[in-house]
Amino acid sequence: MEEAKDLDMIVMEIIVHAGNARSLAIEALRFARTGDFVQADKKLKECHEELAEAHHAQTDLLVDESNGNPSPVSLIMVHAQDHLMNALTVKDLVSEMIAILKEKE
Repeated sequence: MEEAKDLDMIVMEIIVHAGNARSLAIEALRFARTGDFVQADKKLKECHEELAEAHHAQTDLLVDESNGNPSPVSLIMVHAQDHLMNALTVKDLVSEMIAILKEKE
């Protein structure tokens, strides 16, 4: 039972940090749309930090699996992976959009 709790905590870490990263990326774009590129860059940096935390949690699971201790696949695990991939995609798109807005300045 303790192992399931640890897995649930890791999965929730991925969800929380990925969700935070996505929100920060959107905030960055909103700042950029108003011409505040200093704040936009700050929010993107925070976004990267949140993604690093999510990746760290995901890496723990990958290392366990490579060591012969696979995690059971559950709906919440799939949900966490969806959140992470969505956050990564949003961050990449927002970064490109901000670059375009900077070029127009």
